[in-house]
Amino acid sequence: MNSLLLACQLMPLLGFIAIFLTPKDTKKFSEFSYWSAGEKRISTVSSLFGAALGISIAALLTVWALAGFPRYEYEAFTLYSKDDYRFPVLFYLDKVGAAYLFCIWIIFSIIIRYCQYYLHREAGYKRFFLTIFAFVFGLIMVILSGSIDMLFAGWEIVGVSSFLLIAFYRHRPQPVRNALRAYTVYRFCDIGLLLGAWMTHMLFHESDHFGQIASLFESAAMPPAGYPALLLLSLLIVMAASGKSAQFPFCFWLPRAMEGPTPSSAIFYGALSVHLGVFLLLRTMPIWSYHFLSRAVVFLIGLLTVCIASLSEKTQSNIKGQIAYASITQVGFMFMELALGLETLVLVHFLGNAFLRCYQLLVSPSIVAHLLRVEGSADTQFSIKTDSLRDRLPVSVRDSLPEVLRNTLYVFSLQECNLEWLMRSLLWDPLKKIGAAVNAVSPWIKGATALVIFGLFIFVANAELMHHKYLAVPALVSMVLATLGGFSQKHSPFRTWNDIALSYFFACIAVWFIVNSAWDDAVVFLTGIIPAWLLGIAALHLLLKAENFKETPFAYRAMAETKPRLSLLLFISFLGLVGFPITPAFIGEDLLLYHASSQHPWFAALIAFSFVVNGIAAARIFLRLCMGRGGLWN
Repeated sequence: MNSLLLACQLMPLLGFIAIFLTPKDTKKFSEFSYWSAGEKRISTVSSLFGAALGISIAALLTVWALAGFPRYEYEAFTLYSKDDYRFPVLFYLDKVGAAYLFCIWIIFSIIIRYCQYYLHREAGYKRFFLTIFAFVFGLIMVILSGSIDMLFAGWEIVGVSSFLLIAFYRHRPQPVRNALRAYTVYRFCDIGLLLGAWMTHMLFHESDHFGQIASLFESAAMPPAGYPALLLLSLLIVMAASGKSAQFPFCFWLPRAMEGPTPSSAIFYGALSVHLGVFLLLRTMPIWSYHFLSRAVVFLIGLLTVCIASLSEKTQSNIKGQIAYASITQVGFMFMELALGLETLVLVHFLGNAFLRCYQLLVSPSIVAHLLRVEGSADTQFSIKTDSLRDRLPVSVRDSLPEVLRNTLYVFSLQECNLEWLMRSLLWDPLKKIGAAVNAVSPWIKGATALVIFGLFIFVANAELMHHKYLAVPALVSMVLATLGGFSQKHSPFRTWNDIALSYFFACIAVWFIVNSAWDDAVVFLTGIIPAWLLGIAALHLLLKAENFKETPFAYRAMAETKPRLSLLLFISFLGLVGFPITPAFIGEDLLLYHASSQHPWFAALIAFSFVVNGIAAARIFLRLCMGRGGLWN
């Protein structure tokens, strides 16, 4: 079983590497040949590794079933360890993971075959298969993770893959903007997982593995932590699950994510990715189901989502938008079922909804094409619902309402219940206003403030006053202000990039003030951040040295087309700067939160907020500079 677990995890990564090393086409398509040499090679490689992954999953599930369907845990190695902190590479398989693995096996095999023809002669043929294999690698990491730290690593990989696939048609403005919308929701809800990770360390200590958590709650009279702490942890988990599964109040982003290719919509937002919030709730069910209040919150979120998504579906003008809201509605029902403790029903519901939505999305282009052909061949005005059919349909509840109320509900659902406007008004606009005020301050004043903080740092170091934890407050405030300044910056990508790095520097100083012995962990974090920052500065300089970027600072410049290698360097530096699990910065984030939370929880909350907003600001720079259609569009 151990070898099969590793094979399931590593096979998509090996496929990603093999596709990346596959050379592109050097010649244009010939009118006498259907496949180009490059497409044929990529198709062959993807089919081989897709089949290998399917065989690995089938063998794993067979061996697991023959063993009696156990809860199996396997620790491969320890990635990092210091004092009482450990980051193990831990795998865990139970009936929940088995159901999701089975779904991955079937749907990924279908998508690989479907895409080979659907994306034929697309300019991004290789890019699509790279992203799909990266997505499956992250998804399997989430499914097989034995701890919340490893789950968060896969969660980040899935989020970035989704971000790239929504913006797959990067020559059009709307997919690029919708990619940033979806990534913004992802990053905001990552606060729940970031803070939830350190809370599990603080509350459960050495028993924070998924295989151990259930045993901690066996005694109702003696919970493993206090009720307020468990309730806070439950709400953080529910927030992360709601964002990933597009539940209330984050319902608005999923229909916009359908801007990507239809196969990616099928595997992401119809079948697998949209159900990851449900998976997170299933994995952490002993924690959040312990409280009646958290159960009520999950049930209420599901109920509100069902009502809002059912209304919004009626006014969608495209078939993919209707399927998106239908999928959101079914996930809302799953939230309600989970709140009632119907775990087995949720798994059956998940499998049925995943296969149905995947099928609907894959056949949607054919249905639209068929209806257009029928409409073109009709001599009279074409309507899908003919008068005779409409007469035979039963009267719905909506038709029985007064006309004024029907029109009000129609406008309300047409605006998608104003959820996006609400989230923008409550969250992003206030942050941008504060950041704009920070950017309006003279650089001399900012420099003087930084010197004062640095002087305080030197004085404290010499006076051995490190036990005064509140000296971290000025550094934390400076961190937040630098973050908001970069988030609201509209004139220079260099200033945004530097503000992000500066906020990380202040975060390390604050943690050093809080816990004097944490300096080596801060160094671990900076060993991932500093190279990414320097690489990003170099890439930005080379990308913009021939451009008059002061005139149109953040216009879309399509540099992924004109300067693909430099754009790839900028993308790699973006991943490093946001703490993606390819550098020590990913573990460093967890370490900084772990130390910050040892004194006051709000220290950790501010640092997590800064990390999240920095990721959004860095993503905007990458999109603005590398996407576009060759000309500048705002």
